[in-house]
Formats: sequence, structure tokens, C-alpha cells
Amino acid sequence: MATSITINTDIIEGTINRNIYGHFSEHLGRCIYEGIWVGEDSPIPNTNGIRNDVIAALKKLKIPVLRWPGGCFADEYHWKDGVGPQEDRKRMINTHWGGVVENNHFGTHEFLMLCEMLGCEPYISGNVGSGTVQEMSEWVEYMTFDGVSPMAEWRQKNGREKPWSLKYFGVGNENWGCGGNMRPEYYADLYRQFQTYVRNYGDNKVYKIACGPNSDDYRWMEVLMREAHSKMDAISLHYYTVPGKWQNKGAATGFSEEEWFVTLEKALYMDELITKHSAIMDQYDPQKRVGLIVDEWGTWYDVEPGTNPGFLYQQNTVRDALVAGLSLHIFHNHCDRVEMANIAQIVNVLQSVILTEGEKMVLTPTYHVFDMYKVHQDASMLSTNCVSEDYTSGGRNLPKVSVSASKDAEGRMHISLCNLDHKSGAEVHIDLRGLNGRSVRISGTELTSDRMEAHNTFDRPDAVKPSEFKAFSLEGSTLTANLSPMSVTVLELT
Repeated sequence: MATSITINTDIIEGTINRNIYGHFSEHLGRCIYEGIWVGEDSPIPNTNGIRNDVIAALKKLKIPVLRWPGGCFADEYHWKDGVGPQEDRKRMINTHWGGVVENNHFGTHEFLMLCEMLGCEPYISGNVGSGTVQEMSEWVEYMTFDGVSPMAEWRQKNGREKPWSLKYFGVGNENWGCGGNMRPEYYADLYRQFQTYVRNYGDNKVYKIACGPNSDDYRWMEVLMREAHSKMDAISLHYYTVPGKWQNKGAATGFSEEEWFVTLEKALYMDELITKHSAIMDQYDPQKRVGLIVDEWGTWYDVEPGTNPGFLYQQNTVRDALVAGLSLHIFHNHCDRVEMANIAQIVNVLQSVILTEGEKMVLTPTYHVFDMYKVHQDASMLSTNCVSEDYTSGGRNLPKVSVSASKDAEGRMHISLCNLDHKSGAEVHIDLRGLNGRSVRISGTELTSDRMEAHNTFDRPDAVKPSEFKAFSLEGSTLTANLSPMSVTVLELT
């Protein structure tokens, strides 16, 4: 049986917000320190302390938005400790992640400089769990106020004359858990209070993001939308793809065929979560003014053997590439509600796009998917229907093929396809409706391997990388593609 796909090339179902391709950076393990920040005196080539190789790789992805400083770290982070001369900044213990000393050398100025270097929007998570209303209010004032005030003067004294432009601000993080173990009713009241003092100064307009639910906590979503939806621009959702249990999540490499299948099955659960949370949001916000921000997502496995268990360092395989492709397709399909997503995390933590080891850097299979898929950013999502053959394991079935299609501002159409089956290829027939006899030029890129656990290492950095895809043909308006097993493919039609 072949997979049958219909793409209505002249029917647009929405716009794929570029922020769906956002990233997340936390003071966790080697994400910030070594992964991004090495300091100006480092032998690793850097610009103002930020490593040049990582910046170049991330700029290629056209990263639209970057979230910081956490994560759980956000609700124990006191921003005033991270400004001023670095030698005078307070040191602290990072109690959440590894018990290591945090020297606060990477703070507000360094993060916003990083975003300027990347050309991306900063998304800052404020401290509700252990912070105060005044502390949060003064942080926003410090960053965005262009006038006479103690915070603006302190910013200028610390070397930044003009304020920054700050659009995205999260009022707390995981306040149902590490951010305070709160009940939704209590956090809803706190949110209403704290957000009052997240002010708009001058032309800067803050997009306020409330802490939303963990996974399938529909009651949290219900309470927050009922009590506070009128005072938020968006609400967050966190969901991690974990093949095992929290105590024994499973290995990033050396996994079984069953674990491969379960991981993809759990990645697809994201669709059900967004559908059900969106239905709750629709009750209170039928106009869909409030955005859904999936600001933590990705695979979470047991740490690599021999590494600090609090650093969450894991390898990244073809399996992770497929999780990325599937998840991005789901976000596309919910583009009426999902306005941003931030994969966890950007360097050296969980499902990273980059791994570093000293001066060495390697791009992961997930990086290559983000690079291949960046053509969808801000593109018009096309009406698509897919009748897929089954991918079967242990008596359970999944759709073998996932697809998404978009058209960019220049009229180019891009079709991204994931074949979940680790053993067999997939024959795909695509009916391109609405072409009206126009001639089409097609090119393709594919990411695949002959091993489920194939990954890139510092010794073999190009073991998994994209290659040209030519296994397609076009007859009339029917495009036939023969997808490799366990592959992510992007076709461009001009």
C-alpha cells in the first residue's frame, strides 16, 4: 500500500509563525557556560565572550527567538546579581542543576547581546517562585525604560545607554512544580498581580506569557484561562518525549526497536495535548487572541554515562531528527493557536541542535532538521490531507508518513515528509491540486541513515547529514516520491 497525499496548492489554512522554530537556553550543565559563553580571555575563538562557531551555526538556522534564563533556574534567578562588573557579581549554587557554582558572568547584558548577534527576539522568563513583584518590575524597567529612573541610570552606568527592545516576557516558569509547587488558583492570582507591574515603556510593548500546564494537566489550563485570560497574551505548555519512566527514561543510543517506536508514538501525543488544551482555550477565547506557547519540548533520555546527572547531556540520533520533524508538523497544523515553540535546549542539554567539547563543536541530526525546515518560517500553510499506510510494531500502529506543506512569499512550495518506519521505505503519491498546468521544477534534500542510533560525534561529525534527494517523479499533477526508511525529506517546488 502506498501513502496518498493531497495538497491544495491554492488553499491557505494559516501562517506558520516563524517563532515555532524558537529555542531555549538555561543555566543548566554546559548550555550557557562553554556551550555559548566562554569569556573574552578564552583560547576558543569568541566575540565579547561568546563563541564564534556556535554563533555562526545558529545564525544559519535563522533562529527567530531565544528563551532564557530557564527553566527551573528562572525561579531562583535574581537578575541584579548578573549585571555590573563581572568580577563584582555574586556567586551562587545552582541548586536545581548539578549543585555547581554559578558566577553570574552571563547575565542580562550578555544575553541581550547574544540575541543581537543572532538577530533574534529575546524571550525572558521572570522569577515568580522566589522573586518579588518589585524585582520583576525593575527588571523590565532596567531593560526597556528610556527616561530618568534609578534602573535606567543603573543600566547606563553598566554600559548600555539606550534601552533594549523586549517583546516576550514569561511571568514565572513551571509554577506547578519547581517554580513553587503552586495550585492553579494561587498562581492565577499571583500572575494577575505580577503582570500588572510588567509595564510598557515608550514604544516597547511586552507580550506577556503566563505559566501554563505540564503535559495533560487540563485543570491548570481551565483555571488559568478562567481567571486570567484577559490579562495574558499567551500561555505556555510543557511536554517532553520520554520513552521510559522518569526514573529510567531510556538511553539516547543503543536503544531497541520497541523504544524507537514508543518514542515516536509519544512524540505524536503532542497533537492530542494541543487539541485538548486549545479546546479549553476556545471556551474563554473563541477569537484566539491568546497564543499557545510550547516553550519546552523535545526528547529526554538518561544522561550519557560518566557525565554529571544534573547536566542532562545526551546524544542525538536519527530518532531525534524524526521527533523534531513530527513535532514541527504538529505545530504547523495548529498554527491558528500555536504562536511559538522552544526546543529544549539549544546547546549540550537534552535535544540539542549543537554539542560542544572544549573547542570542538558538532551539529546534531536535530540541527539538520531545523536547517531543512527553516523554509517553512512565516510561510503560508497549505491545505493538506494524508492517508498513510501503517507502521506497525508489537501489535500497535502509527501513521507511517507525516507531511506538511507551505508556500513562501516568493511562491515557492515546500513539502516536508517524515517516514517513521525504521525498516522499510515509503512510496508516496502526492496530488498537487490547483497547479493548473503550470510547469514545476523540483529539488529535494534528505536526512537518513542505515542505523537507528546513527549520530554525530566529535570524531565523526558528518556521520548523519543531509544529502540530495532524487527519488521522485512528476506526471501531470501527481508527484511520486520514494522515501528512505527512517528519513526526513524536504521537497522544493518552483
